[in-house]
Amino acid sequence: MSTIAETTVLFGRTMKHIQRSPDTIITVAIMPIAFMLLFVYVFGGAINAGPGNYVNYLLPGILLIAVASGISYTAFRIFNDTQKGIITRLHSMPVARSSVLWGHVLTSLVSNFISLAIIVGVALIMGFRSGAGLLSWLAVAGILALFTLALTWIAVIPGLTAKSVDAASAFSYTLIFLPFVSSAFVPTASMPTPVRVFAEHQPVTSIVETVRALLASRPVGNDIWIALAWLVGAGLVAYVLAMRAYRRVP
Repeated sequence: MSTIAETTVLFGRTMKHIQRSPDTIITVAIMPIAFMLLFVYVFGGAINAGPGNYVNYLLPGILLIAVASGISYTAFRIFNDTQKGIITRLHSMPVARSSVLWGHVLTSLVSNFISLAIIVGVALIMGFRSGAGLLSWLAVAGILALFTLALTWIAVIPGLTAKSVDAASAFSYTLIFLPFVSSAFVPTASMPTPVRVFAEHQPVTSIVETVRALLASRPVGNDIWIALAWLVGAGLVAYVLAMRAYRRVP
């Protein structure tokens, strides 16, 4: 069986878990939607984010928070497979090592995009509007896909190495926090200097600014190249480390 065929089979296996517990997708969407409602209807009037509907400014950061929240379930599923001996059993079979992990990674990509679609639907109800054309929307989808893949490969590492289920998913809290110290909710110019310097040079800001510009049909400038460098670099490093961790599973 080819690596692609093996990956397809394992992807189908993990997707069945999602189908049996669709509440995980809803759970991932609920917290970002709650943040969006809170910031738009409670804090929005006190935040000066420039002209236009605040939900338009807010949405890119909300989408990143949703992905950061969703990947914790990937770590949880891999941890369960490791604890139940499924990973060890697959080790003993003529199955490509990358196929085992890619099955989980692709499941994360699909399930997170379903959650993102739900969030965008709620944003539209709240007044979100975009003049972006098809190519811009495809570019947004590509950026979000790269973000999901990079974070999911990071999630694979604790999923394989953690000693408890809480440790396997706890790392995602740090990733959820990053959008709050970026330009996701307020312009960085309004921040104190030390915070502003960190916010302007951490990866989430360039990703948020790229998605925001694409949705607003504005030039993306250098932000897109910075975002791509962060995402591709982080994804490759995480992939290498995840494969090393997988080889060490007894």
